[in-house]
Amino acid sequence: MFPEAWEFHVAPHLNSGIKALIQNHGEAFDAFSNALLQLLLWIQSALSAVPWWGYILLIAAISWFSIRKVLPTLVLSLLPVIIGVFGLWGLAIETLAIVITSVVISLALGIPLGVLMAEVKTVGVIIRPILDAMQTMPSFVYLIPAMMLFGLGKVPAILATVIYALPPVIRLTCLGIELVPKSVQEAALAYGATRWQLLKEVRLPLAMPSIMAGVNQTTMMALSMVVIASMIGARGLGQEVLMAINRINVGRGFESGLSIVIMAIVIDRITQGLAKKWDPVKKP
Repeated sequence: MFPEAWEFHVAPHLNSGIKALIQNHGEAFDAFSNALLQLLLWIQSALSAVPWWGYILLIAAISWFSIRKVLPTLVLSLLPVIIGVFGLWGLAIETLAIVITSVVISLALGIPLGVLMAEVKTVGVIIRPILDAMQTMPSFVYLIPAMMLFGLGKVPAILATVIYALPPVIRLTCLGIELVPKSVQEAALAYGATRWQLLKEVRLPLAMPSIMAGVNQTTMMALSMVVIASMIGARGLGQEVLMAINRINVGRGFESGLSIVIMAIVIDRITQGLAKKWDPVKKP
């Protein structure tokens, strides 16, 4: 047995720190929660205002723009109809609103951090261990601080999803910028480009395929948190899966799970197509 005299627990200190944080800055957390909830409700209302056939046409247009193939465009456009046939269209819109909100926040934080990591090596040394911890931490753990600070509901679910989905876009943005050929950068500098011009006109455009791959991975990871986030009141399709598990309802779980898979396939194929479309070196 491990000696009890050597044991040291950080849990009491973390719990007391969280309680002090809530007591001293509770109003700030409430204001942030309300602002995030308003953003989510605005996105969800905008998504709900679009008729179901509007999504079919929108998916068809984006798929054709990114893929330029008839059969994949047709398949991707018709797959969401299955969600409506299952009677889960409204829940799918709720899920989509949570995913979009989480991805927007993740990209707004992740892309600048990835650029900063590539530009300032010290920042990379500091952030990489944090990203390692974020990616190896069990996803359920993210629900605990989010729930303690913001209670139950969609806001803590969004924050937990952001933490879980943030690392890929940071890493791939940094990687894409670092892999820009040195010869291209030296040529731009030889023509008198400043450091900002080099980043804006050369490094970021050439890193765009890697950045788009980061967007794809972040979106997929956000969607994968749907079921887990439903445990703290995120609702949507994840709630259907959770209820099916609790009631051992295989059919209900299959329908809701297949609906999540359909959303993932459509989003994945479209973002992959856009990544190839924006590749300045190799066009599809």
